[in-house]
This record gives sequence, structure tokens and C-alpha cells, in this order.
Amino acid sequence: MTAGVPSSAPTPVLVVAGFLGAGKTTLLNHLLRTADGTRIGVVVNDFGAINIDALLVAGQSESTLSLGNGCICCSVDDSELADALSDLARPALALDLIVIEASGLAEPRNLVRMVLGLDDRRLRYGGLVYVVDAANVVATLAEHRGLGAHLALADLIVVNKADLTRDVDGVRSQIRRFNPTAALLRTVGARVPTELLVDPSPRAPSSGPEQLGLDALMRELETDDCARDDDHSHDHLHDAYQSVSFATRQPLRPRALARFLERPPDGAYRIKGVADFDIPGHRDRYEVHAVGGHVGIRARRWRPDEDRRTRLVVIGAGLDEAVARHALAELQRPDDEPVDRQSMVTITRYLPAAGTAEPWIAPDAADAEPL
Repeated sequence: MTAGVPSSAPTPVLVVAGFLGAGKTTLLNHLLRTADGTRIGVVVNDFGAINIDALLVAGQSESTLSLGNGCICCSVDDSELADALSDLARPALALDLIVIEASGLAEPRNLVRMVLGLDDRRLRYGGLVYVVDAANVVATLAEHRGLGAHLALADLIVVNKADLTRDVDGVRSQIRRFNPTAALLRTVGARVPTELLVDPSPRAPSSGPEQLGLDALMRELETDDCARDDDHSHDHLHDAYQSVSFATRQPLRPRALARFLERPPDGAYRIKGVADFDIPGHRDRYEVHAVGGHVGIRARRWRPDEDRRTRLVVIGAGLDEAVARHALAELQRPDDEPVDRQSMVTITRYLPAAGTAEPWIAPDAADAEPL
């Protein structure tokens, strides 16, 4: 393994922010209900708004709740936030995702900067999800002009309560004034697919009867409620997310991949995978992760039995799949193109130095302003 590279992938830290009453806590509750084996840690100001049945809580210690579906919730204030994140990064917890609900903790810009600046290589930035109320977005932006700057920072914008407006296209246009490229998801009940935010944990097949976790029980209750509802449109009114996969044995152009990760296609939320450049001195297996324009890269040796090829996946909402496939194909280096060893600087600058935090760099993102 390459020196200075951790043995396991860092845990993504997702920031959830948005308009007052838009559905941030509803989104959080939905993630907890539908975890389905994905281990989630949540950081909030208090437990009061989280829809937790006390009988399904596995244990409580001071400001921490351990839930039956493998989720852990922490109640903290601003000064405790960094310590809480480091505590949730403990390998024993094996969390797949950590979510910070921004309500009352800090401004989204400050939270993003804090997460990007964490000196803990077990954690990485997982994106800013911003929730807006579709029915009131125009009026809210007019009344609170500073919220446009929040939208400009977002990597994923959730247009919630989409069933309460007939002018979804108008809402989309208004949002695009501030953020023309972020993934845009239209929802009712803030039902954001977990797969859009994080890779679900693999689950071993059950060999016999087992106790239902919180997520399974909540899904059963939700299904029963829907069965009694004559109008099922609220369960299906959402934009499906897209996933575009790409694989090649052709080496990649380093500069082209760096540009692709830093400026992903419109509608892309996450890019992940492994890359092969086949350049002298740089024949490692490069693991890449990007959220919006925030890039992280790690390197290790290819195993002797490993299939040595590039495999990338682009995940988003409102993603033009044809454009994404074309951009991915353009990353390949033709056989007759000279090898540019200097171009690897665009990739290696993202590698963590030994003993330092893993860099998650987003050119211009920290100072984004409304367009």
C-alpha cells in the first residue's frame, strides 16, 4: 500500500441545510427510516424533531442515541461539532455516512468550510444538500436575499413539496439563477434516495428469523399508511436519479480527468471509481471521489490478481446521460498520443501527504456568490 494512504475509505460527511420549514428534518427522518443496512450517523442540535419510537432505541449515553437500524444520533452545539464528527469516525462504528443537519448549528458556508478543514483523514466532505419549499421558493428568495448565496454553494438541491405548486418549471428557473449546474431533485416528503448520497452497505443474506430494525418497521408503517390513502401520487412525484458507468482498459489523460472531477457535467452529484494512467512512476491504482467540484484522490498498488482498468461512475439528478458518456469517453488517451508525465501533477496534488488530512479542494467553491 502506498505510504500515507489509509487502509479504508474515509466516511463522507453530508451537510443538510435549507429554507425554514422546507423539509430538512423530514429528509433526515426519511434517511433513517430507509437506511436498509446503511449505517448512518446524525449530528443535530437536539433529538426533539427526530421521529424516534423510544421502544426501538437500542441505547442512550449522554447526548448519543443508538438506534436499532445501525444509526447513531448525536445532540451537540457549535463548539462540540468537530469533536462529535471525530468520535463518529471511530472504526468500531463502521458508519457509511454522517449527516449534519444545519438548523441552529451554523451557516451552511461555515459548516462546509469546517468539514473541508477537518484534520481527520477518516472523514471527507460528502456534499451540501440544500432543501427548498417549492411552493414558497420565489417569495422566500425575494424576502431573504442572502439565501441565494446558500443555493450557489449547494451540490444537490432538493425541491421539496413539489405537489404544492403547478409551476415546477418556474421554480427550477428561479433556482438556476443562483446555481446553474447542481443536481436538482424534485420530491414530496423529502424522499431523497439513499443511493444518491452514499453507497449502501453490502448485507449478508439472513440464515433465519431476525428482529426487524427501525428502518424496516418504519417502512412497514409507511406502507400501511399509503395503502389507506386514495391518492398515491405523493409517493411517485420525484425525479429519478441517474447513474452512468464507464469502464476502459485504455489509459486516461490526467489533465482531462482532473478537469472532469473539478467541473463535472451539469446535474452530477457524485463521481467515484478507480483510474489507471499507465505513466512511468505513476502506475498505481488511483481511487477518485468527487462531490460537486470537491475532489479527493488516494493511491495504492494494484493487486497481482486485480483487473487493471479504469472504472468510473457518475451519479446525479437532472443529468444528461449522453453528455456524461461523451465526456467520459474523452478521458481516454489514444495509443498514438505522447505520454505527458508532467500532467500527473494535476492528479497528485490531490493526494494526501503522510500525516496530513486528505485534501478536498473545490476551486472557487468557498467564495461562491449568486449569479
